[in-house]
Amino acid sequence: MTEPRLVKCRKLGKELPGLPRPPYKNELGKRIYEEISKDAWDMWLKDSVKFINTYRVDLTSAEGQKFMFDQCEVYFGLKEGKLADTAFVPAEGPPSVNSAKADKGD
Repeated sequence: MTEPRLVKCRKLGKELPGLPRPPYKNELGKRIYEEISKDAWDMWLKDSVKFINTYRVDLTSAEGQKFMFDQCEVYFGLKEGKLADTAFVPAEGPPSVNSAKADKGD
């Protein structure tokens, strides 16, 4: 088995295994392949859903793709800017033991 290809991850700031191939067939995909780790890419895949859901992004449209490519570039620090706000609200800490029991119907 071959050693994983390492990249100095721009997002996480350390040397980590990179992606096996560019994620997009454009300049952004090439930059992500060269500068972003697989761990950071996996984070983006989870976080990108927040943008898709909040803005109801149509990934089949040129407009939707441009929006997501722009968010991706900012997310990874490949360009200056502010990420779009999302409707995502994190949960308030771990559930209490009592509420976990209530959910089970005990």
